[in-house]
Amino acid sequence: MAPAPAPVGVPPTAADTEGTRRRVLELVASEGPVSASELAARLQLTSAAVRRHLACLEQDGTVAVRDAGRNDRRRGRPARRYVVSTTGQSELGGEDVELATQAMRFLRQTAGDEAVAAFAAERNEAVVRRYAPRLTGTDPHARAEQLAELLAADGYAASVRPVVGPQVPVVQLCQGHCPVQHAAEDFPELCEAEANAFARLLGTHVQRLATLAGGAHACVTNVPLAPPTPAGRTRGTQEGSR
Repeated sequence: MAPAPAPVGVPPTAADTEGTRRRVLELVASEGPVSASELAARLQLTSAAVRRHLACLEQDGTVAVRDAGRNDRRRGRPARRYVVSTTGQSELGGEDVELATQAMRFLRQTAGDEAVAAFAAERNEAVVRRYAPRLTGTDPHARAEQLAELLAADGYAASVRPVVGPQVPVVQLCQGHCPVQHAAEDFPELCEAEANAFARLLGTHVQRLATLAGGAHACVTNVPLAPPTPAGRTRGTQEGSR
């Protein structure tokens, strides 16, 4: 829901400005790469107002500009589209990742890689148990939409986006924020276990194309909307990690 506009003639307070700027940052996380005009439409604000917030966020390093090519509506002018930077990901917050990373390093040193993988699997097993009863869709697309809503509620800035062109119809499950991103940079087992959990929850194989931990602006997972056909593939297997 867009923030309520200030009464006419009454300037916005610092709290109002901070709240709107935070909402802009959250939308960049969930929708990015996204333009100022698209953000303005979502927030029911003027493009000029949104650009002022984006300029502040860009100045403090919270968002970054990604050149999305040329804008057909203004031929010759590069489109400015925004994504959340590494600094912005930290500002969005999450679990105490430094403590979690230290604990996982200790686990690896004392019990080995298998113990780390088992921890990651158990962590996402809990996610499967919590989410599965709430995924009532009868096809992968509907279930992906429901999963994105659950992930968004848990702070992952998730959305489902259509993909145009492939022979096999797919959608992409995108996560603009990850509360354990910094831990996952050192422990890719967390990303692998999450992708396996998605495959189980969606009832189809998935392909992890990119992750925040790997340097992308979002975690992107391909979700096919039709059963796989190549020989050797089975339902519920995960095809990619970082």
